[in-house]
Amino acid sequence: MMEKNREQVYTHFHPDEHRFVDKAAEWIARAEQHMVKLTDFLDPRQAFILSTLANRSMDIHIRFDGGHEQSERKRAFVAPEYRALDKEDMGISLISVTSLDNQLKDLDHGDYMGSILALGMKREKVGDIYVTDQGCQFIVASEVADYMRLNLQQVHRVHVQTQQLTIDQLQVSPTRLEEMTLSVASLRLDGIVSDVYHLSRAKILIPIKAGRCKLNWKQEEDPSKPLKSGDVVSLQGFGRFQVLEVEGVTKKGRYRLRIGKYA
Repeated sequence: MMEKNREQVYTHFHPDEHRFVDKAAEWIARAEQHMVKLTDFLDPRQAFILSTLANRSMDIHIRFDGGHEQSERKRAFVAPEYRALDKEDMGISLISVTSLDNQLKDLDHGDYMGSILALGMKREKVGDIYVTDQGCQFIVASEVADYMRLNLQQVHRVHVQTQQLTIDQLQVSPTRLEEMTLSVASLRLDGIVSDVYHLSRAKILIPIKAGRCKLNWKQEEDPSKPLKSGDVVSLQGFGRFQVLEVEGVTKKGRYRLRIGKYA
């Protein structure tokens, strides 16, 4: 990307996203030169950035795949426009995690993710994780599937069995949300995050201003940013929640919200 064009593109994205913008632009430039790129798993924001940059070129196209249509995290295959993508190997494998005596029913997404990353696995190599009372299934890059199957032997002190399955054996479990109702003075980000995690407004400001909060997978450092129905907020070290509904305003002028915390 030429320096002038780079600066123009940068204006549309947060400074912390510029490094990924550069990578995505390089993948696109190579595809324009008849090369292909299979990326690691991208979150929805990264997929949006890649798609936005790709739309500036008539000579390339992209296929996204994360195991099923509603996947949150997906790999991308970036290729010249003339190349058919429907039969490309997207490098996606499915791992099943179970235990002998059903000790996994109380574990959540964070427990599995923590055990996976503890094996030295990069987050970018892992797709979506589907938790059930019997264990979980998770999507992983095929190049590390054998390593995961052989080395993931324990999750939160529970010994587990792992098995590699075919993608058509994926059982998509509904997202677990712990619902709660809030009454807030405004729809400001800091106020709602404060109430969801039972922290003071002062303590919430620190991680937000330090860039540890994401709104719809985009870093958000403005504590006064108003939230709306459907917004997904994540705070590093605390988890993630979604604003399910802004139900209305009370007689005292406070907003009633329905929140779903990801289990």
